[in-house]
Amino acid sequence: MAARAMAHSAGRQPGKDGASRKSPGRTRFTGVLLILLTAIPAVLCYLAFTARLPFDRENYREYRAAGPCPAHATAQVREDCLSTWQYTVVKTVIKNHGKTRSYEAILKNEGSWRGVAELEGERPLFERLKPGDEVTATVWRGDIVVLSRDGVEQNTADVPRGELQGDAAMGTLAALVAAQMLVFGAVRLARPRSFEPFTWDPYGGRFLVTIFGACFGVGLLATWLGIPWWFVPPAVLVLCAAVMLYPPMRRRPAARWPEDGHKAV
Repeated sequence: MAARAMAHSAGRQPGKDGASRKSPGRTRFTGVLLILLTAIPAVLCYLAFTARLPFDRENYREYRAAGPCPAHATAQVREDCLSTWQYTVVKTVIKNHGKTRSYEAILKNEGSWRGVAELEGERPLFERLKPGDEVTATVWRGDIVVLSRDGVEQNTADVPRGELQGDAAMGTLAALVAAQMLVFGAVRLARPRSFEPFTWDPYGGRFLVTIFGACFGVGLLATWLGIPWWFVPPAVLVLCAAVMLYPPMRRRPAARWPEDGHKAV
């Protein structure tokens, strides 16, 4: 009853000021931990923009520039040109992975070799394949990139793509998560007794959900529309700012009790 009366006299609900009850030492420890963990998304961001994105871009360019392999080409030359091989379909398999599916064609040659080619979907070729069908496989750098039969061809999951928007979206997501962790950690170090509003509620959770939604949404839209990858980071930043600033974040006023100590009806 005493604790409840104290809460009433302070004009606030009991149990809503948990952050202020934490010791400064514990708050600073949390801040240091957040700053140290910032290194993980920061490294992922660095790798996305300096390693993954340039590799995918160059790999796609080299694939597009590759031509058919010349006759009697050496094994080294065949690595960088498009070779064709004849295979027989052993069977086709559709695997369910929750909300997604994978479409695999089990292949074999005249010898003892067997391999798996994962196609991008059922159409236009996969749904037509039957055990015993002869197919032509286009191979580039050791991977089957295209399957064809009777003039119908379909890319496999190993075909290089120029869709760099996904790499940019992942890098931007990692950068924003690192920035949020760094700011929240720094505020706890600087102001261990009063670090609001840099808490999970209201800004932390909403900003994290906004980051993921904006990165995936902008990344997918840019990929579908063929927008250049460098459009993704600024578009994500603008979208995040718009969501966080409108409507303005406002806390609902805490319920107050009448001065006589009785709850108003």
